[in-house]
Amino acid sequence: MHPGTRLRTALGGNELVVAPGVYDVLSAKIADGMGFEALYMTGYGVSASLGLPDAGLVSYSEMVGRVAQICQCTATPLVCDADTGFGGLVNLERTVKGYERAGAAAIQIEDQVFPKRCGHTPGRRVVPVADMVRKIEVAAASRTSRDFLIVARTDARTSLGLDEALRRAEAYAKAGADILFIESPESEEEMARIGRHFDVPLLANMADGGRTPILPRARLAELGYRLAIFPVTGLLAAVKALERVYGVLREKGSSDTLAPDLYPFDRFCRLIGFEHIWEFEKRWPET
Repeated sequence: MHPGTRLRTALGGNELVVAPGVYDVLSAKIADGMGFEALYMTGYGVSASLGLPDAGLVSYSEMVGRVAQICQCTATPLVCDADTGFGGLVNLERTVKGYERAGAAAIQIEDQVFPKRCGHTPGRRVVPVADMVRKIEVAAASRTSRDFLIVARTDARTSLGLDEALRRAEAYAKAGADILFIESPESEEEMARIGRHFDVPLLANMADGGRTPILPRARLAELGYRLAIFPVTGLLAAVKALERVYGVLREKGSSDTLAPDLYPFDRFCRLIGFEHIWEFEKRWPET
């Protein structure tokens, strides 16, 4: 079964699909074992894991490689950020084919001018509507299965207003987008207006610390959203935890007081696959 088939089925269900942001194989493996119906490979998080800002600096090869790494180690459908498609239309064709071949369930494409910016930071500009429509058309024609879902994101709200963002999303839906992502609405009222405007599945970006209010799951569903991504929640929590324990090490020179804050070592070994190594070595001892 195509991984997008499972995602499409989940989006047609009665519950809001909650997708935590994952940025490397370890974060994805943790989320994969917790029963989510989808995961979201965040471009912001992948960039951060490489020590870079989310400003169009990570290449197609780096991103599709991360898609493949995550999909090889997880079973949950993965929605994957692909920025602006990494170039022109022929580059976008390669991106769509590469992401689908790597195992993604859905690809997210946005209408920003390259180099793109994180959707909750200043300095974003968008391409003409017609250019993005062509991208969506090329993406739809390039996939091997209609269940490889296309998420069309518009960043027009911040610079051009909500009316323009709604107009763009309408055009992207007509061009073949399966899921609409209107980035950075700035109030619950704006989110409600978006929800009333479309029958196509809508994505809510719950970016902690960003421009959009973080709403409860039930309220997001009530407003008409079908998918909610939490791109940086896990990343910010991990950074805070690392900063804390590194601070203790720097101050005290030991981890002797940190045991309650640490993931059990034996469980971690199992999480990353040591059980297979142990069983393999029993079966095939070195001679």
